Amino acid sequence: MKKYIYLAMSISLLAFTSCKEETKKEEVEEVVKTETEVKETPEKYSKTVSFALESKSGSDAKGEVTFVQKGDQVMFQASLTGLEPGVHAIHIHEKADCSSDDGKSSGGHWNPTFKDHGKWGDETGYHKGDIGNFNVGEDGKGNISMSTNEWCIGCDDETKNILGKAIIVHQGKDDFTSQPSGAAGARVSCGGIIQ
Repeated sequence: MKKYIYLAMSISLLAFTSCKEETKKEEVEEVVKTETEVKETPEKYSKTVSFALESKSGSDAKGEVTFVQKGDQVMFQASLTGLEPGVHAIHIHEKADCSSDDGKSSGGHWNPTFKDHGKWGDETGYHKGDIGNFNVGEDGKGNISMSTNEWCIGCDDETKNILGKAIIVHQGKDDFTSQPSGAAGARVSCGGIIQ
């Protein structure tokens, strides 16, 4: 009788241990799966492009630009130094080519939808590159930021993809009326949007 009791207890213990091991294995697999999803999510849904702006047209204007895409939103941030105090225009131009001394190698405003130049969001139309104006203090420093779903970083939609374009900072302000560029004056800083 004792043999049967020991045998029954051994079988129960073995079954319990086996179930416990299976539960542990499932928990470990779940943790690994969750960690993998967390690691993949930022890479899958978040892209970043950062670059420097270099001086053009004999100016001292320099800066840093960052684009961050999360989902379908692209956040833009630019910080500049060495500018004349006042209001300056900033645009996305057609080509990531800042090789010329005057920045004109970057082409005109990026306008893949063939609209008239205007203020960002204007019902009558605007270029996808018409970011707008920003203020520069007496210390020559200025910042601008915005967020939009009208841009993307490296997607297949050429009416949204900003890669291969350039950021241009102008000497003056954009009047949002003059065609095709807003009469913003010389190009004083340039940086290519490339990865």
